[in-house]
Amino acid sequence: MPDSSVAEPKDSNPALDVIVIGAGFAGMYALHKLRGLGFRVRVFEAGSGVGGTWFWNRYPGARCDVESMEYSYSFSNELQQEWEWPERYAAQPEILRYAQHVAQRFDLMRDIQLNTRIIASVYERNANRWTITTDGGTSISAPYLIMATGNLSTPRVPDFKGLKSYRGKWYHTGYWPHEGVDFSGLRVAVIGTGSSAIQAIPIIAKQAKHLHVFQRTANYSVPAHNAPLDPDYVRRHKAEYPQRRRAAYDTPFGIAGYPPPTKPASEAPVEERISLYEDKWKQGGTIGFLYSYTDLLTSKDANDTAAEFVRNKIRGIVKDPATAELLCPKDHPIGTKRLCLDMGYYETFNRDNVTLVDARSTPIQVITPTGLRTSAQDYEFDAIVFATGFDAMTGALAEIDIRVQGGTTLREHWTAGPRTYLGIMVAGFPNMFLITGPGSPGVKSNMVVSIEQHTDFIADCLAHLRARGLGRIEAEQCAEDGWTEHVNDVANATLYPQANSWYMGANIPGKPRIFMPYVGGVHNYKKKCDAIAAGGYEGFKLTGADASNNVNPSTRHTGIATSNA
Repeated sequence: MPDSSVAEPKDSNPALDVIVIGAGFAGMYALHKLRGLGFRVRVFEAGSGVGGTWFWNRYPGARCDVESMEYSYSFSNELQQEWEWPERYAAQPEILRYAQHVAQRFDLMRDIQLNTRIIASVYERNANRWTITTDGGTSISAPYLIMATGNLSTPRVPDFKGLKSYRGKWYHTGYWPHEGVDFSGLRVAVIGTGSSAIQAIPIIAKQAKHLHVFQRTANYSVPAHNAPLDPDYVRRHKAEYPQRRRAAYDTPFGIAGYPPPTKPASEAPVEERISLYEDKWKQGGTIGFLYSYTDLLTSKDANDTAAEFVRNKIRGIVKDPATAELLCPKDHPIGTKRLCLDMGYYETFNRDNVTLVDARSTPIQVITPTGLRTSAQDYEFDAIVFATGFDAMTGALAEIDIRVQGGTTLREHWTAGPRTYLGIMVAGFPNMFLITGPGSPGVKSNMVVSIEQHTDFIADCLAHLRARGLGRIEAEQCAEDGWTEHVNDVANATLYPQANSWYMGANIPGKPRIFMPYVGGVHNYKKKCDAIAAGGYEGFKLTGADASNNVNPSTRHTGIATSNA
């Protein structure tokens, strides 16, 4: 639970250098890093505690799909040596305890203001300051603004007709009651079969009198094989932390410990492929499975071999053939939507108290006072769980009225879809930084690795400006255009765009369809960022606070933005 005993800062309008919005893993590290460089920083958080997605997402079974020894900060060796993770894949309560420990250990709470939602942010060019407005009407300003608002922090609120008439209780996995929910003896519906649902369904099924799962699109899931961590393994891992942390930046997903594939699936005999997939299945985890062959995400024929292996696994686990076939994904290549990690998901459909409903052939038409109605029949439920996902990557930013005084808004700039330079800055919005924004590897990586890399880039940039007496940085429009084109080119060379995924914004009605993450890999992305910084921040315009100081001519060269991954 959040540490509500920590008082909020008393000074509501101090002299600040940097405003950070969001106190998840990104906001906390940004505060620690920048404060260590002598910047005056204040973090604003809508929730009553730190932790970001791990503060809000408390649904049954919520768990990280990156192994806990890797899903952790690397900036402090003392921290990574002292913290003990109990399981291979950490559950939400443990990750939240970790976040709270970090906040307390590094005295972060004195510069974090909780229970404060930001509704507007305006940049004034003449003053060279961002002024934010809270939901309480307070205004705070600083020269620099960092958006640490997260990629999966805006749940897609159900838009089903008749929801207000429902007399039972309904929940969204992204707005779960902090006190928990007991479904014992209840008739329950879960709507959705994405990652959150796949984690929650096995637990809810064990409590409910009967559970109906309404599936519109089947998703691929592989077993976690979660277990308590072996003390000898933990000791070895901690002893290797320096090498492993460095190695993570040389991998596509920012996760060390997985040998890279050496050949395409097309060159492997059938028996060899099946044997390798079987080994990966027994090992558990998503990264290892996707790392089987070099071409799983670029060749449809290669991908089909992995997809059919998983479908055959589903058919072998689920006893009822019709249910098994319904659970087999057939409308997208494996890995092009988020590959899910489960603990007994498919086995759950062998329970007598679980029914799978095909919500594609018999769509939900209305929520009724006692349950819901599909095109085929009426159902009665005591509780409904909406696992309907998030307005990913842009949702939290779109909730804030971000604009330049006398100019455009961020919503207007992104009318046709999000455009950034490196996923870190947006042309026309000076001194505003994004952490793991659209156009970065963020959601296609170990988020903590990407968070630290982004934050370090931003912190080094601010230190660079300060050392040269400069006060303004802005992404060049040509650099943003070039990077956006590069992000799209890299995505189009893969199978990713073939899926109607939240990577494309396809789960939000009316949202522009554009592939948002950078899938060229953490290793290639970091090399680009390092080269850009070493070249004097190529693609960025650096000036004095009054824009009178000219930019170094080298920063006009933006060709690196479109170089090959």
